[in-house]
Amino acid sequence: MNVPVKNPFRTPRLKMVLIMLLVAAPALLRATVDDALSFAYEAALPYYKQGYSIRKDAWGGDLATREKKAVSSQLFKGNDYWFLMATDLKGASLSVHIYDDRGNLVDAESWQKGRFAGVRVTPKSTGTFFAIVQILKSPEERTPWALVYGYK
Repeated sequence: MNVPVKNPFRTPRLKMVLIMLLVAAPALLRATVDDALSFAYEAALPYYKQGYSIRKDAWGGDLATREKKAVSSQLFKGNDYWFLMATDLKGASLSVHIYDDRGNLVDAESWQKGRFAGVRVTPKSTGTFFAIVQILKSPEERTPWALVYGYK
């Protein structure tokens, strides 16, 4: 005896829920990156109080644990820069370091405190530099992050 199997995707309610999830998914991801950006600006606040101009330029996304991403930036000789990285995810730890266009580490100073990390660089010449961001550990499969910088 053949019993007809009802296709669950034909019910209007389920279709509507699936459509809403597909439409909302990018906004949900963006919300967590936006939250990470808020934490990155929070990390930048002490440097702003020290006279650093914090740029509105920011980078962000999500990374798996131990995955790295390079972010390029034009830096100028004579300026002092702080790059600040953060996530909104409790229990995560991050890393950020700066390299010149030849692959040399140029950090003058760096720190890492849980879901925050920072690095200072004073370029000896004007050029393109690369911030290498990494999630060191995380309770989630992918971790939202954001990076901001300031100079003086």
